[in-house]
Amino acid sequence: MSELIKAIKIQFDHLENLIQALDAELHLISTRDAEALINLLKNKEELLTNIQQQDDAISQVFNATSEQERTSDEVTALFEQAKKLVSECEYRTKINQTAVEQGQLRLEHLRTLLLESRAKESMTYDKSGKARGGKSGRGISA
Repeated sequence: MSELIKAIKIQFDHLENLIQALDAELHLISTRDAEALINLLKNKEELLTNIQQQDDAISQVFNATSEQERTSDEVTALFEQAKKLVSECEYRTKINQTAVEQGQLRLEHLRTLLLESRAKESMTYDKSGKARGGKSGRGISA
């Protein structure tokens, strides 16, 4: 097996690990387990660094191989398979991004509801009978 094929197959392993990490990330986002999510993000960062390093290694090996080996059917098929794995990672990343955004919208909605509830609790009426926010009494004056 050529060095180029070995390098591409190593990249497959990294990409498959990233897909698993993205699946786990989605689960942690939905369960709102912040501590586990932070640990996973550190692992994901390491995976992305490994992928970048392997890309550099593939590039060096690719440039060092013959034109015939670069264009062989096996190498072409492996590159196509790697592109599909990268596309899968991108898709899962977008799903996770959407899940985070929806979670933020839900939190903002909850915050708004709480603020509205608090404002209703402090609602009073002035001398003319109009609703007014604020404290129910004037407090104690000396």
